[in-house]
Amino acid sequence: MEEEKIAQGTYDFRIMREDGFRYVDKTALLYPLITRGRDAFFFISRPRRFGKSLMLSTLEYLFQGRRDLFKGLAIDRMDYDWAEYPVLHFNFGTMDVTTFDSFYSTFVARVMQAFKEAKVTYDPAFAPGDNFANAIRSLAQDRGKPVVILIDEYDAPVGAALNDIEKAEAIRAKLSAFYGEIKNNVGNIRFMMMTGVTRFTQLSVFSALNNLTDLTMDSRYATLLGYTDEELEANFSKTLHRHAEIMGLSYEDYREKLRWWYNGYRFARWNTAKVYNPFAIGQTLGACEPEFIGTWIATGQTSAVINYFTNNQLAERDYENVEGVTEEDLDVCGLENIRPVAMLYQSGYLTIKDYRTPYFTLGFPDEEVRRAFNTQLVQKFAGKKDNDYRNLTCLALMKGDVATFLGRLSDLYAHLAYGPQENSIHEFSYQRILYVLLTSDGSFRVTAEDRQSHGRADLVAETPERVFVFELKVDGTPQEAIEQIKEKGYAEPYRHSGKEVHLIGLSFDGQTRHLTGTATEPLA
Repeated sequence: MEEEKIAQGTYDFRIMREDGFRYVDKTALLYPLITRGRDAFFFISRPRRFGKSLMLSTLEYLFQGRRDLFKGLAIDRMDYDWAEYPVLHFNFGTMDVTTFDSFYSTFVARVMQAFKEAKVTYDPAFAPGDNFANAIRSLAQDRGKPVVILIDEYDAPVGAALNDIEKAEAIRAKLSAFYGEIKNNVGNIRFMMMTGVTRFTQLSVFSALNNLTDLTMDSRYATLLGYTDEELEANFSKTLHRHAEIMGLSYEDYREKLRWWYNGYRFARWNTAKVYNPFAIGQTLGACEPEFIGTWIATGQTSAVINYFTNNQLAERDYENVEGVTEEDLDVCGLENIRPVAMLYQSGYLTIKDYRTPYFTLGFPDEEVRRAFNTQLVQKFAGKKDNDYRNLTCLALMKGDVATFLGRLSDLYAHLAYGPQENSIHEFSYQRILYVLLTSDGSFRVTAEDRQSHGRADLVAETPERVFVFELKVDGTPQEAIEQIKEKGYAEPYRHSGKEVHLIGLSFDGQTRHLTGTATEPLA
């Protein structure tokens, strides 16, 4: 039985349809947008590699009247006129922002490329914004039809420059002048769709376009980007079954693991539907390797996000369960004071887990993101640029070489730089760092605050061969930690597991914040 042909590197709708790649049909959701009339100015924010470029490519061919490419899709059976409109399609992703000048030259080149594809002239004597306005007017006049404007990754140049706020502000000002021409020419525009990762509300497109419809949290379009479970089954069933066989899993177990790894993004308050990351699915099913691995995260510019935060800010919060978040907390206003939770949410590291008016609860969407995020933290904590430290540290513990593990763990805590604003350090801070280290590797099943009948163990890490029960003390002794494990019976549930069980006590100096003592012994 022939499997589905799965695209892994192309996001051009025409190529996918002409070359027989499987296209997950979203045209039924696009239909009410493209038939709304002249009040059709839309914005949607989603993480990188989430299908935004493919959606814009689909819209481009729709507005070019290419009905031949849509044969068999939902919109082919709907009442759509298939009229041809002039299209200006801009892509501002992956631009050179090393300096403002390099940004500007790249920006001009991208605008010129869009003009070339639309067969309109760019006049270098005028600024990009003036050229944009002239293009809209001339295209509408020459073609006798209003213009369709598609803007991909509108915010990418600003986001890429956030390590230099002055430069980011200058880039934002230049983009604002460009986008501001949309409002000045609304009478000549048939449709506009703008996509991005972050909703920078101070960018003039949001303040100037009072008729801009934000679809980001619209329940009707919660599944416009990404794949639902039903779409996955309907479009990739043959490949899913083969991959399950390759992994040696029953189909039910395979689908459950696939959900754990790649499914969990929720994009609306009231619509609880979850979607898979489409890039991760394409890469995973395209390769059909006998394991699940991180895919999307390698393209998400993780270091740019992580570098925003001090070690203390990231260590102090449990990002598995971020409660009490308001909509204001999720917005990005001034570039100089961006909330950590806003950047993590909008860049795809956190997603909606629950909503109870007016508060959101956020958390990691899936295992891929959880591991990648924690890996970035470990690298930052340890002052490393690669995974060698983490790999060797976790490998030592996995093999039962507790002494080597504890020695390397001591080096990790010694590198930590806590902010001067901190008044007190709690065991939770140290526990989070240990949790982040062990969950970033993927070799351990890690439980923080492992509930027992007489209390909670600070952390338990399991492998198929061993169990490690950790207790942490600030300004105490490691032996006191060991005694607490025994007295409270934290290790008892694992006594008859058939595994080696190790009790590990850690003590920390509340002044220096270093790991000052360790003790370990097997479960008697």
